[in-house]
Amino acid sequence: MAQPGAAVMDAPLLALTRRRSGAPNGLPADTAAAENMRQLMQLRWIAVVGQTLTILFVHFALGVPLPLAEMLSVALFLAGANFVARMALPHHRVRNIEVMVALLIDMGVLTLQLYFSGGATNPFISLFLLQVVLGAILLPPASVAILLFAAGLSYALLTVRYVPLELPIGLIPEGADLFAIGRWIGFLMVATLLVMFIVRISRNLHARDDYLSDLRQHAAEEEGIVRMGLFASGAAHELGTPLGSLSVILADWRRMPAIAADPQLAGEVEEMQAEVRRCKAIVSDILHSAGQPRGEAMESVRAAAYLDELAAAWRPTHPQVPLGYSRDGVEAAVVAADPALRQAVWNLLDNAAAASPTGVGLIVRAEGEMLSIAVRDFGPGFEPDALAHVGKPYQSSKGAGHGLGLFLAANVARRLGGRLEARNLDSGAEVRILLPLAGTGGE
Repeated sequence: MAQPGAAVMDAPLLALTRRRSGAPNGLPADTAAAENMRQLMQLRWIAVVGQTLTILFVHFALGVPLPLAEMLSVALFLAGANFVARMALPHHRVRNIEVMVALLIDMGVLTLQLYFSGGATNPFISLFLLQVVLGAILLPPASVAILLFAAGLSYALLTVRYVPLELPIGLIPEGADLFAIGRWIGFLMVATLLVMFIVRISRNLHARDDYLSDLRQHAAEEEGIVRMGLFASGAAHELGTPLGSLSVILADWRRMPAIAADPQLAGEVEEMQAEVRRCKAIVSDILHSAGQPRGEAMESVRAAAYLDELAAAWRPTHPQVPLGYSRDGVEAAVVAADPALRQAVWNLLDNAAAASPTGVGLIVRAEGEMLSIAVRDFGPGFEPDALAHVGKPYQSSKGAGHGLGLFLAANVARRLGGRLEARNLDSGAEVRILLPLAGTGGE
């Protein structure tokens, strides 16, 4: 007959590995071991309570005599071991060998409880298979071999040494095979637990595959950014000479009597000089950024002043496109920013102006612990396919080679700890950069 404690003895064995998808740097081996140990400890507490209640119920309610002191001592030992492990877990790195030792302790507890409840004749002897399966999935081959040896040795010892069960007369109807019923229950329990375990592992493997796919995608995007950075740096060097020549030529033109005497021509030359100066400033910014280590220029800034300056600087570059700028509740907000953030918002405004020459909007507000920088336009909006891939390289309705503005903005937002979102409105579209607030200016 399956004896008390045996039915719940398997609970500690279901230490299911759970990988945290979305962790930036993956789940290293010691973290995976700590997660397995944490799962094991949670299930052990259930096992301790279940064993204790089952032993007391069977001994006092069913009248099956059990060595209470010994069996309850085993449950108490498991509780003590779990308490010690719980106290030690936050203070050191868990290794796979410690997970193996924990499984060996569980196997030892199962062996003792079966020893006091019929030994190998107990139908729940098959629960040893769960430890072996668990070890085969979670641990390296050498550790699995140790678990397999321990399970085989425990089974062999329980076939020759155990405390026989003394079933009271009248416990079951005459003719019933109590051990057959126990084997049937044991089979269903092992099958159910194995299914639960395999389903959980399969879900974790799918999550891991999705996470690895995201890592590959991010690596490809980072590689694309590096290539574009190298290309931009080389192009900036090449553009320096012709821009310098244009600046000299325009200065000469402006001094020519025919042009100086014509206010219209003089104004156009002055406008061309302003555009050349702007191009030279952009080239200088590219070369300056290319020479800086990544993240060196990041700093905390007041969001209101930063975006006020950005909006004021963008307006003269598109004098024909009205800019509706508003901000709400961000007067004291502080965010982390670097030169790339300014260019990212600038690119979003340029894209909006191209889609909506009649006007664009820049709306800034605080949303909980995030700063929302929203750029709106009144154009046709995103195509459904493009909206589903916003932030991916070369996804644009303008054709091949476009779409880098949104891609770079998404990467800037992610590097600063935020994200980029896009949606279609009733009239036009909205793209938002969400950044975590670093505090307030008064703190």
